[in-house]
Amino acid sequence: MMKKTIFWALFAALALTATAQWAPAGDKIKTTWADQVNPQNVLPEYPRPILERDTWVNLNGLWDYAILDKGRVEPSTYDGQILVPFCVESSLSGVQKEVSDQQELWYHRQFEVPAAWKGKHVMLNFGAFDWQADVYVNDIMIGSHKGGYAAFSFDITPYLNKKGSQKLVVRVWDPTDKGFQPIGKQTLRPRSIWYTAVTGIWQTVWIEPVAENHFTRISTVADIVNGSLELTAATATTQSHDIVEAVVLDGSREVSRARGVANGTLRLAIPDAKLWTPETPSLYTLRLTLSRDGKVIDEARSYAAMRTISTARDDNGVMRMQLNGKDYFQYGPLDQGWFPDGLYTAPTDEALAYDIKMTKELGFNMIRKHVKVEPDRWYYHCDRLGIVVWQDMPSGDMGNEWEPRVYNGGTDRRRTPASVANYYHEWSEIMSQCGQHPSVVVWTPFNEAWGQFSTEEVVAWTEQQDPSRLVNPASGGNHRDCGHLLDLHHYPGPAMFLTDPNRANVLGEYGGIGFAMEGHLWWDKRNWGYIQFKSKEEVTDEYVKYADQLRDFVRRGFSAAVYTQTTDVEGEVNGLMTYDRKEVKVIADRVRRANQAVIAAGSAK
Repeated sequence: MMKKTIFWALFAALALTATAQWAPAGDKIKTTWADQVNPQNVLPEYPRPILERDTWVNLNGLWDYAILDKGRVEPSTYDGQILVPFCVESSLSGVQKEVSDQQELWYHRQFEVPAAWKGKHVMLNFGAFDWQADVYVNDIMIGSHKGGYAAFSFDITPYLNKKGSQKLVVRVWDPTDKGFQPIGKQTLRPRSIWYTAVTGIWQTVWIEPVAENHFTRISTVADIVNGSLELTAATATTQSHDIVEAVVLDGSREVSRARGVANGTLRLAIPDAKLWTPETPSLYTLRLTLSRDGKVIDEARSYAAMRTISTARDDNGVMRMQLNGKDYFQYGPLDQGWFPDGLYTAPTDEALAYDIKMTKELGFNMIRKHVKVEPDRWYYHCDRLGIVVWQDMPSGDMGNEWEPRVYNGGTDRRRTPASVANYYHEWSEIMSQCGQHPSVVVWTPFNEAWGQFSTEEVVAWTEQQDPSRLVNPASGGNHRDCGHLLDLHHYPGPAMFLTDPNRANVLGEYGGIGFAMEGHLWWDKRNWGYIQFKSKEEVTDEYVKYADQLRDFVRRGFSAAVYTQTTDVEGEVNGLMTYDRKEVKVIADRVRRANQAVIAAGSAK
């Protein structure tokens, strides 16, 4: 008993010391969840619910950091400590410093591999970096990665010390808007719709033990007509006699079971399937085992949904979006996914799910994830809570002419071969990762004309990568005759100024009703919206007026609409909520009724 008491006393003392060394930086507004951030236990939830294992170690927490001129070697001393996984520009990092395109950000920490993992391969997993990362383990450069939005991993087993502490160092370079890479809304000069840059680690870092051959990715495609589910379980270093077994469960009841060779596709019967919709987000549990010579070498949990997305003509000959073979109007907010304290990173898992829950409470059934990609847990929350997601490719390499009110208007961006190759590399990674989640139903390669190039080729490539979803070529962009949707943008009120009889017509952005709420502003000045009001009542009146107008356009042919936007972001004050999420800026029950009426107008009875 005395030993346990001493242990917990020492643990508490260490925790207090770590807390004393860290505090949020700066004086900007913060969410209520900022107070719940514990440097000893940052984002403790397993970061990849779509492929989950029982054993892992979270490496989030306080790391050493240094900002050096580009091209320097690892520093002998560091500038201080940074709270991972919050980017260096954020308040919750405890640093809140800018990093220019002529500088690099260095990270350092020590970690230990549990003794129980002996004989296993150790995977070092990064949720996301922005943008180029070089990774060193025990002073050996083990690999690099370019890309700001997708997870990546290294097998670090050969580079580990046999026992004791392991040294991990990461060097990051991010040119932000001085490079060609996808950046979304980031800029080195924040203003209007352009926000603070994000550099370095911004998602969870963790290690886990696996066999040499192990599951790396799970993908499923539902066939609701024939009541079956196609499952592909990708594995590493496969041998010809490695066998995958998948068991489908509805709660504790076994629904189906199948076995096949690794990296092949299994077909599982799902009789009397429970279809996934935002109103009934039914998920089936998957139990996966990988065996060699009759011995289980890897086990993982996952889940799947019986859900299809398509287009078809209604009784009046209008092309409509359909969910599970029925007309289904998709209506939701433009979701930027920024936080005043963590920037790209939500302070807690509860904060990550909050915007989704509020979106549903306001009567929406869809979210357009705008030029940003979220951590896997965000898509998991969408899957389990029930909301359809339109996933944008984050924009980059911008500068071409935009002409959105005519067909074939504007110009394509003349990208360099390196820029084009990087676009396909990052879009492929994003699609592979997000495509594991049933909530994702639409891919959007371009927003407006931002960096838009070779649209027909990009759309054809995207369709080939994932034939099970719809492709929205350029949301509000330079319109080209390809893909499944024609997407218009119009502010502030809804309008239908172009139509396409052969594609589903959607209103990809409208609204932007501004309301600057004192005490909840990122800046005291420079706040803006497309139009400005001074009370919740005024904003709600305008919102309901637009919803009534939209309902008429739904009858005339719109299959979906996106309202700008979920929350205020920095100087933009046109959110349904304040940036700190402490106030809902509309009268919720009136907005909910208006939204439900719009959805009903365009959905099968």
